[in-house]
Formats: sequence, C-alpha cells, structure tokens
Amino acid sequence: NPLAHRLIERFGSFSGVLDASIEELETVEGVGHNISTFLAFIPQLERYYNDNKNKNLKILTSVSQCGEYLRPKFINRKNEMVYMVCLDAKCKVLSCKQLGEGSVNSAGVPIRRIVDVALKMNASSVILAHNHPGGVAFPSSDDIQTTIRVSQALAGVDVVLTDHLIFADGDYTSIVDSGYYRPS
Repeated sequence: NPLAHRLIERFGSFSGVLDASIEELETVEGVGHNISTFLAFIPQLERYYNDNKNKNLKILTSVSQCGEYLRPKFINRKNEMVYMVCLDAKCKVLSCKQLGEGSVNSAGVPIRRIVDVALKMNASSVILAHNHPGGVAFPSSDDIQTTIRVSQALAGVDVVLTDHLIFADGDYTSIVDSGYYRPS
C-alpha cells in the first residue's frame, strides 16, 4: 500500500504513525480527516481493549499482576497520569481511579486527595502508579520522596501503601522491588 509506505517513511515506524497527531497525519499526501481520525483512535482503542480485558483480574497479590492490571492505563499517554488502586484486606480490587493528569514531566496529586479516596473506598491498602512519558521506568528522587510522604499519611489512617509503580514505554518498575521503599 503506497499510503502506508508514505506514512512510515514520514514518521519512521508504525508506532510513530500511531503517535502522530491528526494534524501531522493530514500533512501526508492521501491522508484525509477520516483516515487521520481513524489512525489517532487506534491507541485509545488498544487502551480500552486491554483495560476491559483486565477487568476480570480482581485480586492483585503480586507486582506482576499489578503491572498487568495497570499497564493499559498508560498506553500511548503523552502526559503524566496518576492512578490509585484501592484494595481490601484480601487484595481484591475495590476501585482504580485516575487521580490526576499533568504535563509531560509532572502530575501532582494532593496527598489529602489520596487519603480521602482510600477512606471513601474503605481500602485496607493502595497501590499508586504513574507514568514517565518518553522517559524510563525508573523512580526519580521526587517519586521516592512522594512515596514516603504518601505512605506516612496513609499509615495515619491505617491504610498501607503496598507499592508505587512507574510505567514507561510498556515497561514498569516497582519502588518496593527496587528497594527504595518498604511497606509498613
């Protein structure tokens, strides 16, 4: 298909095509509004598909289960997103809420909001997750300090921060497994 070849030549790869904006796509000869809208919709559809597929995974007892459960939330996100999973005492998912969306390199969420959501959901424990768009799945010093502050605030209301996962390019890192934090 000549159009497919022009798109890949312009954007460097299939993923580059899907990451392009509608406006960028429409600069390629043969790409109209319908095609550009369809191509821009594919990553959103993938995120919805994977999120829906994981809805049956209701109990999260390992880092890998948490990673697979949360990974779809970060597919093709261009800004930092923050999610919180609330769990009961048997690690059953009570809720998974998006707490914030920021810029390409930060997304602040007030600790008070995190505690409020945990209490409203009657959570025994929570897992935080955020992404580093275009970066690496490695915790920054701010990520580590935030994890500690959130853990202390939640401990004050008898909720355990089980882990904080950082996602980037389909990969993720656990702050607990990395040795930067230990739940109490």
